[in-house]
Amino acid sequence: MTLQNIFKTISERLQTTATVKTVYGDPIIAEGKTIIPVARVRFGFGAGFGEGEAGDEGTVARPAGGKGGGGGGGVEVRPVGFIEITPGETRFVSIEGHQKATRWAIMGLLAGFFLFRRRRRRKGS
Repeated sequence: MTLQNIFKTISERLQTTATVKTVYGDPIIAEGKTIIPVARVRFGFGAGFGEGEAGDEGTVARPAGGKGGGGGGGVEVRPVGFIEITPGETRFVSIEGHQKATRWAIMGLLAGFFLFRRRRRRKGS
């Protein structure tokens, strides 16, 4: 497989998976409201290919020739909020603010714990 074929295969797969349905979920209708989940999607991929003669390296004998190739990728889908549609209004409700606040609170608690512990050790010395 050549490097061009690897990139072609990866791009074809991205074209079939990177659709609007990946970002916006199926609408949910309940009690006069329509809720549409919204997500952030990130794709990443890479590929490589090598050719050339491989000779002896140290005590390990390798046959002459050589070829190689490979590729890989990944996707991250993270919920960020939802669109709420009612007869009176349409609005986007973010859930990221709550996640960020929770992360900051945990980091603050950990920092406070370590500072308290450090002060206590200094006073004991």
